[in-house]
Amino acid sequence: MAAFSVRCLCAVVLLRVEALVSSNDSATWGSLNDDVLLPYSPGERHGPSHSHRHVRDCQPVAHGNLTYETWRSNTSTSTPMAESRQFVSAILADGGGSRWVYGHFTFVRDPLRTLSVLEPGGPGGCREARVETVARTARLRKCLYAQNGGFFNMDTGYCLGNVVSDGKLVQSSRGIQNAQFGIRKDGSLVFGYLSEDDVLDEVNPFVQLVSGVVWLLRNGKVYVKESMEAECNETQKTGTFGKFVNVVSARTAVGHDREGRLVLFHTDGQTERRGMNLWQLADFLKEQGLVNAINLDGGGSSTFVANGSLASYPSDHCKQVMWRCPRRVSTVLCVHEPLCHPENCSGQGTCVRGHCVCQDGWTGPACDTPVCPPPACSSHGLCTQRGCVCDAGWTGENCSQACPLGFYGDGCKVTCTCANGATCDPVRGRCFCPPGFRGDSCEQECPLGFHGLNCERECHCPNLCPCDPVTGSCNITLQGERNSTLHRAGHCLAAWLFELWQDKRQEAPPYFSERTWIIISAVLSVLLLTSAAANVIQASRKPRSARLRQDYLYVPLAEMSMRLGRGGAAKDGGGMLELDDSDQSDST
Repeated sequence: MAAFSVRCLCAVVLLRVEALVSSNDSATWGSLNDDVLLPYSPGERHGPSHSHRHVRDCQPVAHGNLTYETWRSNTSTSTPMAESRQFVSAILADGGGSRWVYGHFTFVRDPLRTLSVLEPGGPGGCREARVETVARTARLRKCLYAQNGGFFNMDTGYCLGNVVSDGKLVQSSRGIQNAQFGIRKDGSLVFGYLSEDDVLDEVNPFVQLVSGVVWLLRNGKVYVKESMEAECNETQKTGTFGKFVNVVSARTAVGHDREGRLVLFHTDGQTERRGMNLWQLADFLKEQGLVNAINLDGGGSSTFVANGSLASYPSDHCKQVMWRCPRRVSTVLCVHEPLCHPENCSGQGTCVRGHCVCQDGWTGPACDTPVCPPPACSSHGLCTQRGCVCDAGWTGENCSQACPLGFYGDGCKVTCTCANGATCDPVRGRCFCPPGFRGDSCEQECPLGFHGLNCERECHCPNLCPCDPVTGSCNITLQGERNSTLHRAGHCLAAWLFELWQDKRQEAPPYFSERTWIIISAVLSVLLLTSAAANVIQASRKPRSARLRQDYLYVPLAEMSMRLGRGGAAKDGGGMLELDDSDQSDST
């Protein structure tokens, strides 16, 4: 293939672990002559020192400049968080027939919180060049399941490649290329070749990272041949890179399935006798549904621990040299109860089953992102878990903006009702009237004789002429049918009254129509005539005696005295008054 016509001429890591000679669990070193996967010689660097661009040039054209693959991890919180199962499978041998292999698959949900890359013997193990058994390192962290991880220098004990443990950058390979596995802060799984800039990225940093040798599967396809092109071999002690790939041995690997579950793989074996080569391993993992996977330290170091106890180990070596078993290794992949990253939730939350429950004002998986932007809510709002809750009259991301014109209240959602260009208070909606207007909504013009702001200033125009309600100017034109300037003629008051009367007359509709008035007038007239006629008839029907009683006789007092004397005067001051004939006749 043309894409691989240029061969990579650089050094690669192969090889793996050491043997520890100690009957009392001390750190005495040894080696096994029957294991072809020997470690690096002292002073040799791990892997090629070529540039990231060189690795890019070794990639197939189909992948362009992309040197690694990213996959969204499974985030399910259902239990159990991890499940491990043992397998026994027949593998086709190169010379025909088949051989049996056995080992473990471990499926891990929510790997961001349930998987860690551990330094040997605990924090600081890589810096101190410690090596330790998988079981002991696993017990220190209370791992549910654990297996050996990345390669290390057998002679010096130093970890090789990139190592990030629980968000802490332990060491960087400074761009030396080998297959990498990592988990970023956002939970994405990364497989492939990383530049130094990728490893040191601070925007979405790695939380876990470990180096392997050979990218086994890339996007569901076997990628061993391409890896041999990228991970070039110039320095080797016990064979070629091809022999490392093709030799049958115990193996460990890490990958993921299409559900985003992380998959740890381990198989027992012995170099050149039992186990798998990397071609067989890649095919086997592909058949199990893995999408991306890299090969980790294997050979005599392939170890699997469940609940702190040794569950599987390449037993061939233990039969020969019991006091060398189990081997001490470097980094360890540990599956544990869910943890938060960081464990203290950045000091702004509490870790509950691997998830940070953030305090008010903070958010994000690590509670390191403020809910409210700085400065939080200015002085016109309150920062809550939902963000800034602004005071009435204020809006914006941090409550620093007043309500736009025409709106007021909580959230600036209420529309102002002010008229005539008036503005309203953004908090309560109170209208601020411009000069010349007044009222709750500024709907009223100033009354006659007043002008200005709030109509508080009196007009001072001669002849009682009205003034401009805004400026108070007396030189104004009264609008009417004549449209004339009456102020100069000195008739402002009379003209204004006339025009006001005309306006009111035109504005007020009549209470009754003309026809209605005619009917009312006619009815009233009939009633009046009827009443007069009734009075005349009543007067004509009165009796004569009644009329006579209404007459009276005028008799002078002297004449009355004479009449009394003729009829007999009262004696001793008394007497009786008698009527004369005329009176008697009147009475009959």
